[in-house]
Amino acid sequence: MSQTLGMVTGFSILGRGRAGRSLASAWNGRVALCAHDERPSGFVILAVPDRAIAELSRHFQGRCLHLSGSLHLPDVPCAHPLTSFDGTPQNWRDTPLALTGNVPEFIQRAFEELGFKPFQLDAEQKALYHACAVLASGHAANLWLGAARLLADAGIQLPGRGLMPLAEATVRNISEHGEAGRTGPFARGDEATIRRDAEALPEAWRELFLSLGPLE
Repeated sequence: MSQTLGMVTGFSILGRGRAGRSLASAWNGRVALCAHDERPSGFVILAVPDRAIAELSRHFQGRCLHLSGSLHLPDVPCAHPLTSFDGTPQNWRDTPLALTGNVPEFIQRAFEELGFKPFQLDAEQKALYHACAVLASGHAANLWLGAARLLADAGIQLPGRGLMPLAEATVRNISEHGEAGRTGPFARGDEATIRRDAEALPEAWRELFLSLGPLE
């Protein structure tokens, strides 16, 4: 059986979560999207929760890989896209793709077609790599959402898009200037403002505010 991206039977995606739907849609019908309980032939990408990977991989021995950034299984290769999926295709140009184990060349090419940039990641470095990804994504999102909730609880209604323009400008500045793109009282060393702002926060948020502020 041919294993080329141009044929629907080339490989399949198992898992209809956000990652599976995003990738299948981006490959525009050339890759089958299957439910967890299906057993497609050919090569299979396991786009499933970490806890399900080991068991499911046994059904596709020698013909599957998984997408987990943290989990390592010695006999199952991994390709982890360093992005946040929402179920739809996005612009993934220059998005890192961490490869661990023997990822087939045709799978690498398929991801590269979507804009991903593969690199090799050693198995023993996966947990640290993924923890840093969580800090930069899930934890950052929690900070933005928490800040919005604090404002709302205080009766402060921001017009327009609220905090999102600030978040987007911050990401853009860091992307273009690195550490020099940081702004705000911690970057300026403005101790009076830091103290005043910290005192306005609930205790749990105050501790987080002060601990995350310095760049160490």
